[in-house]
Amino acid sequence: MLDELRRIVTEVTLSVDLRAALDLIARRVRDALQVEVCSVYVLDHPEDAEDTVLVLQATEGLNKNMIGTVALHLNEGLVGLVARRAELVNLENAPDHPAFKFVSNIGEERYHGFLGVPIIYRGDVLGVLVVQTHDQRRFSSDQESFLVTLASQLASGIRQAQVSGELSSTTIAKPKLESAVTARGLPGSPGVVFGTAVSVLDVVDLETVVDRAVSDPEEEWRVLQAAIEAVRAEFAQLKQDFAEAAGNTDENMLFDAFILMLGGGSLVDSMEQRVRKGQSASAALRDAVREHTAVFEKMSDPYLRERAQDIRDLGSRILAKLQARTQGEREWPERIVLVGRDLSASHLAEIPTNRLVGIVSSTGSGSSHLAILARALGIPAAMGVPDLPIAQLNDQEVVVDGYRGLLIVRPVGSLRQELMRLAQEEAQLTAELSGLRDLPATTPDGVRVGLHVNIGLLSDMAPSMTVGAEGIGLYRTEVPFQIRKQFPGEVEQAGIYREALETFKGKPVVLRTLDVGGDKPLSYFPIKEDNPFLGWRGIRLVLDHPEIFLTQIRAMLRASVGLDNLGILLPMVGSVDELETAKVYIHQALTELREEGEAVATPRIGVMIEVPSAVYQIDIIVGMVDFLSIGTNDLTQYILAIDRNNERVAPRYDALHPAVLRAIVQVVSACQGSGREVAVCGELAGDPMGAVLLLGMGIDVLSMSAGSVPRIKWVMRTMSHADARNLLAEALNCHRPSEIRQMLYQALHERGLGGLVRAGR
Repeated sequence: MLDELRRIVTEVTLSVDLRAALDLIARRVRDALQVEVCSVYVLDHPEDAEDTVLVLQATEGLNKNMIGTVALHLNEGLVGLVARRAELVNLENAPDHPAFKFVSNIGEERYHGFLGVPIIYRGDVLGVLVVQTHDQRRFSSDQESFLVTLASQLASGIRQAQVSGELSSTTIAKPKLESAVTARGLPGSPGVVFGTAVSVLDVVDLETVVDRAVSDPEEEWRVLQAAIEAVRAEFAQLKQDFAEAAGNTDENMLFDAFILMLGGGSLVDSMEQRVRKGQSASAALRDAVREHTAVFEKMSDPYLRERAQDIRDLGSRILAKLQARTQGEREWPERIVLVGRDLSASHLAEIPTNRLVGIVSSTGSGSSHLAILARALGIPAAMGVPDLPIAQLNDQEVVVDGYRGLLIVRPVGSLRQELMRLAQEEAQLTAELSGLRDLPATTPDGVRVGLHVNIGLLSDMAPSMTVGAEGIGLYRTEVPFQIRKQFPGEVEQAGIYREALETFKGKPVVLRTLDVGGDKPLSYFPIKEDNPFLGWRGIRLVLDHPEIFLTQIRAMLRASVGLDNLGILLPMVGSVDELETAKVYIHQALTELREEGEAVATPRIGVMIEVPSAVYQIDIIVGMVDFLSIGTNDLTQYILAIDRNNERVAPRYDALHPAVLRAIVQVVSACQGSGREVAVCGELAGDPMGAVLLLGMGIDVLSMSAGSVPRIKWVMRTMSHADARNLLAEALNCHRPSEIRQMLYQALHERGLGGLVRAGR
């Protein structure tokens, strides 16, 4: 049964679409379990939630003419019972059960044994997989496990088909392609925006190829032939290079096989036939490879089964040639919403950024670096939107709601009108906030809060100046390291830091020492660890490499000569020993430069509080430094034991968790008792809800992305310090982040700040 399950999963993966996959499952499961009926019902979500129904989408054994016609509400029948309870139902004689409902013309009146399992995707029921028998009997635990496992494999495919619109021809109501589908992720960057999806495929994947209309089959075949010949020539060259390096070995026979296969025969013939029938070059390639790999996958001989992967590799190489030819010909839409899996700054460089209006990533969270970049650009973003059918979304109209982390595909009717209203309000709010640029962040009862910016590149400073930032609260010095092919030298680093210090002359500039590792790798200094977030990163790395640390400290000190606005921030400090060692190196660099004749001033030295052990030693640490800066991103991650970039657990990551708030309060209390300045440079500072609580705690400086400064300034100028203290006291008595968010949402809404947030999360 396990072997059969593997075969079914493999065949489903190779299916051309969900319709074929559902039909295949119905056939294969009926045969594997030796039952008379196997059916698949899929939940249909119209705009009116009361009309939600389970629609028969595939069956073997029942009347196929009823597919797409039979629909059961969640309170109807055994199928509805399975969906409603979200658990399997195994019955010896289904008609005896009180929930049984007879459906005419479907042909199930003669069946008694019933096993239904829910198809569940991340807690949401998407449908029900059902098997039935003539005989009165209960299904075995092995059969239950078989069906549950298969249902879990099916869930992701159904979810992707709902988002892409693939289920359009199967609904009993209006076509799905004409109705909106909402995919829920995590808030990344605030805002609501309309745009056209532009898909980014990080890898060459035949399964992401979508069908398109072809006007000239001859030209399409010519293009495909050229790609095939280019790959064939590559293999011929590889064969020659390999022979020169290793002599004539058996491995050369593999190159010969590839060259022969690409020179003609069934694989190439299949591609040509498909193109001449009207398929595009990439779609013909996809289907021909599927056809040939399926033949090898079914072979019992292990060696021959492995050859299926060889054919897939050939197909991927050819597809890469096709994509390289067409990438330069793309016409970009006026309003681009970039959609992808592992998006990065490099992807943004490939598109006209003046047209970029939104970002959607199927990985990450609101604290991942892509979300931070989106906030710096003032672009709405939804993160961790799971299992997006990325290729199928290309060129579709979408809406990004960055407040709630939503991607709405093909909005229509009243939903479209409401989203347009929200987008217009957003644009109006942005225009109004620009008028606050030159005003101080002073509360109505006279408390002044410094608003600084977080930057990673010199190009970030221009928008920082336009929003009225009062300093740099966090310069991420690892970014210049990441965009180079080797460690930058002292002179090069000093030039970079000098520009930042001069731009904010007379204002504080905090440079964080190199903080790499975890989710911030250096290509020329690879670190491979099983658990990088608890590994060799931040201060731990540079203290083990004092040559790197001293070079950077010397560069910072040289850059500050004559300006005296430098603060050095040490990341990931978890012990007193680490802090003492770092200070020794800083004083060593000071002594060296003064001996060399440089008039360097002693900088302010600060520690980034982001490791729980630092929180519990805060009374000692605060007496060893000039200031503290709380990095709420990592602090939250470590207190809650949640990888914020893991989309499976990222919904549980919340900087407004009571445990995180209590840790921050403890740090702030220690600073206030010692007279030290305390700042927050994590993303909580740029969150209107978080800023209210931080104001109540008495934080001196909030540092954030430039795009967040106007919003937080509006909060500071509207919310009194007294009110913020009362809200903080109320929040600290809450047990759940959701309670705190609801309380703060209500408070902001009552004070006319509701436009900065949206209900829900």
